[in-house]
Amino acid sequence: MPLDYRNPGFAYRRSADQDREARVRHAVVVVGAGPVGLTCAIDLARQGVAVVVLDDDDTLSTGSRAICFAKRTLEIWDRLGCGDRMVAKGVSWNVGRVFFRDDLVYRFDLLEEPGHRRPAFINLQQYYVEGFLHEAAVAEAGVDLRWKNRVTGCEQTADGATLTVDTPDGAYRIDCDHVIACDGSRSPMRTLLGLKSEGHTFRDRFLIVDVKMSPESSARVAAARGLWLGTPINSGQSGLQHRQPDDVWRIDFQLGWDADPVKERDPERVAARVAALLGPDAEFDFEWMSVYTFSCQRMQRFRHGRVLFAGDAAHGVSPFGARGANSGVQDADNLAWKMRLVVQGRAPDRLLDSYDAERVEAADDNIRASTRSTDFITPKSAISKTFRDAVLQLATDHPFARRLVDSGRLSVPSTLTSSSLNTPDVDAFEGGMVPGAACVDAPHVVDGRPGWLLEALGGEFTLMIFGDDVEALRLDGDGPIPLRCLAVSGAEAAARYDARPGTAYLIRPDQHVCARWRRWNADDVRAALARATCND
Repeated sequence: MPLDYRNPGFAYRRSADQDREARVRHAVVVVGAGPVGLTCAIDLARQGVAVVVLDDDDTLSTGSRAICFAKRTLEIWDRLGCGDRMVAKGVSWNVGRVFFRDDLVYRFDLLEEPGHRRPAFINLQQYYVEGFLHEAAVAEAGVDLRWKNRVTGCEQTADGATLTVDTPDGAYRIDCDHVIACDGSRSPMRTLLGLKSEGHTFRDRFLIVDVKMSPESSARVAAARGLWLGTPINSGQSGLQHRQPDDVWRIDFQLGWDADPVKERDPERVAARVAALLGPDAEFDFEWMSVYTFSCQRMQRFRHGRVLFAGDAAHGVSPFGARGANSGVQDADNLAWKMRLVVQGRAPDRLLDSYDAERVEAADDNIRASTRSTDFITPKSAISKTFRDAVLQLATDHPFARRLVDSGRLSVPSTLTSSSLNTPDVDAFEGGMVPGAACVDAPHVVDGRPGWLLEALGGEFTLMIFGDDVEALRLDGDGPIPLRCLAVSGAEAAARYDARPGTAYLIRPDQHVCARWRRWNADDVRAALARATCND
């Protein structure tokens, strides 16, 4: 029987740790089976690191919650074997529309150039994302997924941690080398360690509604992302709509700080708002609704001894820009390969400190962008509102003003320019593929067949060489860190990487650039590889 992704129930099962007389030490325990925790667990297992996943619930998320998943997130899931399924079910989109007082200001295309495997975004309900990741995790022999296992205690030593876990059969204790806390914005793990997440809470409220429309009504609504600013439909406030699979639409209405959350959830009141936006003939039912406030905040540090925090447990942003879940998946992408090298003894423990440094930098990027978007979409002073409205009026006819419109600077991977793992350039390059940048995809010929560059890169350290250089093959398998060599061809790839014959890029397992040369040599590559793994 197929899984009902909207309301599945996963059976609690007694684990072997509850019956052993002597406790077994595990390498990694992940706390939280949401998108970030499951992504991290799958990645670790596929790299040969067995992982235990503990979750205090026995189901997937309620309602669609996070729905916008960015190109970079899809590329990470491609590497984990999940991307095709996400894209096949999701609603792909590149184009967004911005309205001011119900007039279309302009349309924007987030992926104007051809030659990318994935769209800029897909819209997909979080319960599908978690369901697909759950099925992928269950298929991995190295993932031990335990439902109804609630962590109630955490004790750390210099070389490990012991968790106390409550279950329907009572409590037990589990020993491990490392804990990865992916347990959400209210993070019980954070509380257990006496830690805080600090930042700014916005004095505003939003009504978020998922409506299930009839196929006929759904077909009459423009599928592109729509943002309304200052619209009479919502009493001069903001509104946002996204199409999801199954004729479900996500609609957000700005309510203002003084709105009564209970009153605003009244079905008749919500129905009137939705009908005003979609039209009086729209046929719909409610699938889920909530009134929410939001914050931009983060923990001071993401590593605390043997416990590392990721996703909403570590940082939170406003919903404008779709940066929450996407940045969390990128946390997992950054951490898994480092954890694997440390667990396997191929890199020192301090490599995990680079996770903290790099993802704190990324979190600050996301918080800055998210805060600016929120201030533009929901101005909190008369001066700010006057400026915003003037920009929107000019943007209709003047392209220069469109650069000032901040309709939610949408999620892109952070460029980790200050990372200690990068090797500074010694040669001149143009473009954005600097050390610290996430690789961009491009068409690529693999063994005489057309394919995609990121697929060919995979998830190991790779020396990517433009043109055929058979001498590079001598580096394969050289040293404690596995290193692949990949000969790259194709005009689009060369253009995106400002490459010419002989140009080489050293790529990390998370597909970020860590070094590049116009002409490389083995000593430089080995030094850059050692630096990127803290083996220098």
